Amino acid sequence: MEPKKVIKSIDDKMGFTPEILNMMGEMNPELFEHYKKCDEVIQEDGALSSKVKVLMSLAVMASQRCDACCESQMRSAINHGATKEEIMETMNVIFITSGAPGVATCRKALKILEGNEGHSGHGCMPGKRNK
Repeated sequence: MEPKKVIKSIDDKMGFTPEILNMMGEMNPELFEHYKKCDEVIQEDGALSSKVKVLMSLAVMASQRCDACCESQMRSAINHGATKEEIMETMNVIFITSGAPGVATCRKALKILEGNEGHSGHGCMPGKRNK
């Protein structure tokens, strides 16, 4: 599948396009093939719902200390219907497994949940669809 089709598919499912996708699609189409896994595995329901997999991804990104990734996964979780309670339970898991630094990595992502986000380099481009 060509990068533009993968980007559109991910945008349709996440509700936005992570900026890195556009960059990688243009700069390195071969490496971009790995991003198809996000669309094919994480964004689709399987034995686990896509919402659960996105919340798992949020926890993993927090453990890796990737602020922009946490913001992206938070947007995706909200777009997949995650409730504030589900996200807060995920934050508890992050604290237990990654400690305070993992939770601190999510501070900008939590502003998205609160509705107080700014546009300060979160690495995401607003999607075309509204839910």
